[in-house]
Amino acid sequence: MDIKSYTDVLRTHSFDLSDEQVKSKVAELINEKYAENNNKQVYKLLYSCIDLTSLNGTDTREHIWKMVQQVNDFEGTNPEIDNVAAICVYPNFAKTVREALTADVQIACVSGGFPTSQTFTETKIAETALAVMDGADEIDIVINLGLFFGEEYEEMCEEIEEVKFACHEAKLKVILETGALKTATNIHNAAILAMYSGADFIKTSTGKIYEGATLEAAYVMCHAIKSYYDKTKTKIGFKVAGGVSSVEDAVKYYTIVKEILGNEWCNKDLFRIGTSRLANTLLKAIED
Repeated sequence: MDIKSYTDVLRTHSFDLSDEQVKSKVAELINEKYAENNNKQVYKLLYSCIDLTSLNGTDTREHIWKMVQQVNDFEGTNPEIDNVAAICVYPNFAKTVREALTADVQIACVSGGFPTSQTFTETKIAETALAVMDGADEIDIVINLGLFFGEEYEEMCEEIEEVKFACHEAKLKVILETGALKTATNIHNAAILAMYSGADFIKTSTGKIYEGATLEAAYVMCHAIKSYYDKTKTKIGFKVAGGVSSVEDAVKYYTIVKEILGNEWCNKDLFRIGTSRLANTLLKAIED
């Protein structure tokens, strides 16, 4: 597929708001709708949408095993709260999670040269295939930002398609790294190209290098998802990650998803929060 095809796709899903207009609309939306979503029922839903994450250079098998055990221990303890949606780790820990996990929770792995995506396509494909073979149900990769900024859309998109093929039945989450993309136009275009290339979810950030998630980025990405759904009837999920650690943050992102995409997206199948700290905070808020 030539470059014209990708520019045609972007033209089909145009986004005309400036960065300042996005900021203003987000502030207005949160001001009007946040209060009605700031309640215990939403907290319970948010807990079930968590991708409980450990992506540290110091991670050990023992550490990952203990994290999984905490998830196992929570299973069935409260009939009103579903367990977290997934456990997200580096691909070399997929087997550890699979061996330790007894709860009904998905195994997610970052892959593809995470967090920079700067490696050979063949390496990304192999890493993804190995993670899936070891038990990953979901794969999180980062777009190649260099290719995006160089407008080498064909190569960028074909790489995503090849990784998607290597996922087999596993879901593919494509991280846009919105802190590097910066502008609403860049974020929207990257979101459209990722979905067009086979992403099952689009995700804000790695939380490793650039600024993490922002409400403005979430607003733009949800509008891209809505545009893509309106034209293709394909529901793409949204994942926010990178600095989401408070209940207030989580409710604000939920509010954006609900108001732009509707209640159909307010579940773990289409909405995720990548975090290492939010789970316990939400549980405490529910208890209080």
